[in-house]
Amino acid sequence: MKILIVEDEPELSGSIASYLQHEQYRCETVLDFPEAKNKIIDFQYDCVIVDVGLPGGNGLELIKLIKSMKRNDGIIVISANSGLNDKLMGLNLGADDYLAKPFHLSELSARLNSVIRRRNFQGSSTFNFNELQVNIDDKTVLVHSKPLSLNKKELDLLLFLVANKNRVISKSAISEHLSQDESGYYRGYDVVYAHMKNLKKKLAEAGSKDYIKTIYGVGYKFECYEAAG
Repeated sequence: MKILIVEDEPELSGSIASYLQHEQYRCETVLDFPEAKNKIIDFQYDCVIVDVGLPGGNGLELIKLIKSMKRNDGIIVISANSGLNDKLMGLNLGADDYLAKPFHLSELSARLNSVIRRRNFQGSSTFNFNELQVNIDDKTVLVHSKPLSLNKKELDLLLFLVANKNRVISKSAISEHLSQDESGYYRGYDVVYAHMKNLKKKLAEAGSKDYIKTIYGVGYKFECYEAAG
C-alpha cells in the first residue's frame, strides 16, 4: 500500500513515515504544497495524509485537486488547528477522516487502515474468494487455509490487484505502484514482469487457481466474478 505524507514539519513527517513503514506501508514524504501537487498529478496513492497549513499553499486545495481528477485515493487531513471549521471544510471537500495534532501514531495507523478498507475492500478486513484469503490488516495470505509466504513487493502487488479486482491495471500503473520510496520509480517493465511471474508461481504452487489474467499489450486483471446463483 502506497501512502503520500504531506507535512511541513520534517520531524513529524519522518516519524509518521517510519511508523507506517514498520506497518508495511510504502511512504513518500513532501514538505510543501507545490511538490505535493506535482506528486498527486503524477502518481496515484492508496491514501494521502495531508496537513492543512503548508508552505506555498493550503492542504484543502490538494483535496479539491484529487477530487477534480476523480481519483479514488483515500484522504486523511491532519491539522494543528483543532477548531471545527477546518474539520468540516476538509470532510465537506471529500476527505475520509480528520485528526487534530497532536495525535498518537497508532491512532493514525488505525484510521489509515479503516480508510483503505472502506475504499478498496468494502469495509472488510479480509478478502475471501474460493480458496484464497487475504487479510488486509495483518497483511497475510492463505491458500486453502495454509499461509502463503510472499515478499513485500509480491504482497503489495497482490493487494493492489485485489483492490482493483475485475479492472484492467496498466503495466505503467503497476510499475508506479511498486516504486521505491524517494528514489524514483522503476523505468521499464522488467520488474513488473519479474514480480508478477513470482507471485503467480507461488499462488499456483500453493494450489490457487489462476485469477491474475494477462491483458496483452495493456496490463493485468484480477478476475473474481461471483458465479450466478
